[in-house]
Amino acid sequence: MHIPDGLLSMPMIIITYAITIMGIVYSLRKLKNFPEDKIPLLGLFAAGVFAAQMVNFPIIGGVSGHLLGATLVAILLGPYAAILVMTAVLIIQTLLFGDGGITAMGANILNMGIVGASLGYATYSKLKDMNEVIAIGFASWLSVVVGATLTAIEIGLSKSLPFMKVLTLMIGYHVIIGIGEAILTLFIIKAVKTKLPEIGGVPA
Repeated sequence: MHIPDGLLSMPMIIITYAITIMGIVYSLRKLKNFPEDKIPLLGLFAAGVFAAQMVNFPIIGGVSGHLLGATLVAILLGPYAAILVMTAVLIIQTLLFGDGGITAMGANILNMGIVGASLGYATYSKLKDMNEVIAIGFASWLSVVVGATLTAIEIGLSKSLPFMKVLTLMIGYHVIIGIGEAILTLFIIKAVKTKLPEIGGVPA
């Protein structure tokens, strides 16, 4: 889902960077009351998501997917903490490993970090009283599919690739990748809550 350099138009680069910067600044302000004893968890989760994203699982036709982790972190630490964690992970991936372009960093953080964390957390919050397992699974899946859809729209509006072809491929593959995201998120959240039951209670 990482957009490389050369696919986004200048207006799209400016718009996505502007929205992303505003989202990061807002998240920083909302985290002023984040519990001090839980601040080390931000670094811990950033390292964990970074490591988890290195593990790919095969889909079809040579295509593979990996954990995004935005909804995972949002459920455990809150959406604003998740946005900052994902921002740090995506910046490191771009600058050190070339996973996504510098000009597209605003779009990549927006699609996978800001939207992934915000939408995932909002969906989970609406559904958790009904069934927490379904809430976690669906929120994780939805964050991946919507992120992929936004990626396709940004590329399509930039007119660098045929819009419908990109949209069809991105949604088609990520509907499947989202299932892997849901399974991994459920497994990891259960494991974390078992080992660190005190992790709950972080303000949203």
